[in-house]
Amino acid sequence: MPSEDKSTCAVCGFTSEGKFTGDICPKCNMTYWKCAECGFTFTAGSPPDACPECGEKCDFLNITCYTPECGGPGNIDPRLG
Repeated sequence: MPSEDKSTCAVCGFTSEGKFTGDICPKCNMTYWKCAECGFTFTAGSPPDACPECGEKCDFLNITCYTPECGGPGNIDPRLG
């Protein structure tokens, strides 16, 4: 069973001891984001001011998978995506 004290990046696969600060991978600085308005999904170190797809200023949800239950690295958490 994987340790609860490890984080694995869903974008680049980097694994570290402990949780990532702010859910951002320290190696690639990327995470999966989803626009709360139109549902557009993209990767970035932090969400932009406006959605790159719909152009609206909206909230962005971090939908990166951080646990083995949702497939681990390279996956979007299906509970959030």
